[in-house]
Amino acid sequence: MFDIIEHPYFQRLRRIKQLGLTDFVYPGALHTRFHHAIGAMHLMTITLENLRAKGVAISDEEFEAAQVAILIHDIGHGPFSHTLEFSLFKNISHESLSLMILRRLNNKLGHDLTLAEQIFTGKYHRPFFNQLVSSQLDIDRLDYLMRDSFFTGVSEGTIGADRIIKMLAVHADEIVVEEKGIYSIENFLSSRRLMYWQVYLHKTSLSAENMLISLIKRARLLTQQGHKVEATTQFRFFLERTITMSDFESDEDIIEVFMLLDDTDIWASIKYWLNHEDVILSTLSRMLLERNLFQIKLTNDKVDGAEVTKIRKKVEEKYGISESESKYFVRKGEVSNAAYVSKDSIINIMTKKGEIVDVAVATDLPNIKAMSKIVKKYYLCWPKGIVA
Repeated sequence: MFDIIEHPYFQRLRRIKQLGLTDFVYPGALHTRFHHAIGAMHLMTITLENLRAKGVAISDEEFEAAQVAILIHDIGHGPFSHTLEFSLFKNISHESLSLMILRRLNNKLGHDLTLAEQIFTGKYHRPFFNQLVSSQLDIDRLDYLMRDSFFTGVSEGTIGADRIIKMLAVHADEIVVEEKGIYSIENFLSSRRLMYWQVYLHKTSLSAENMLISLIKRARLLTQQGHKVEATTQFRFFLERTITMSDFESDEDIIEVFMLLDDTDIWASIKYWLNHEDVILSTLSRMLLERNLFQIKLTNDKVDGAEVTKIRKKVEEKYGISESESKYFVRKGEVSNAAYVSKDSIINIMTKKGEIVDVAVATDLPNIKAMSKIVKKYYLCWPKGIVA
């Protein structure tokens, strides 16, 4: 465990903020992926000790492998965490990169991390270990909800993680929650739903993230067209190329370059672009650095195409750009929030009679049933000063 934490791959997480650009809304949200990974490992340790105390057979090898699996579950995150996950690469999730890095560490450290990989990928014959790493009620969520709630100051996200952990049990090698913990689960799901609307999908965060995505897309286009776009060495590497998963798999050097990439590369490069001759690149860079964010409208209905066209015309006039270029300043999309999606995996409640039932069935609380519904919202953002 110590060797993994001390490795440069893991230390890099100190330079990647957990919540991307959310500190533009909540100034205290400056915690990092390093904080989260260490915290998740701590909660995993407590959970496994609690399960052992209840008579669940967990060998020392399984114990350590589960710790490793949760420790590296986010090690594949790029700069600003989720914000640029699908902008720097083509259809590559951070989970895929985490698995690749775990295998690389397996070779580099001289420790056998095969069992940790099996737990991480869900291929181990005792599924409850993987459920603790990734499920509707996993250690990852228990840590980030508490941590993000604390650092943002959004008290509605507070959950009773200690009590939830004490209520966990194992039945037929699956994680279950003792019936007396059902109200803690309701609070957990409710807190998660509120944190999504108030923090993770906050409209100002969405605005800032869309600006950064537009900026990276513009920088990549200009770079690949042969224009001079200053950037740090490792960031330029990814601007010059459209990297796919097969590229990562066929060229070991790419993962080494990626392991040098963090938030500071992006900010340093943006400062280079302040005086770039391209008006889109320089304008977006200055707006982000000065927190002059796009205004944003969040609605329950799909964005009206006529309204988008009208705004883009005004943007073209203001910045002297073409119709195709106005897309960098006018962004639309949709976001969804579902606290409990039972089709993916369910939270099982073990009744006092020993029966195993889905929490949505076991509870008499209408809130949990309501939280199973996926709520979609649509957004449109564009520069301030332009009237829609």
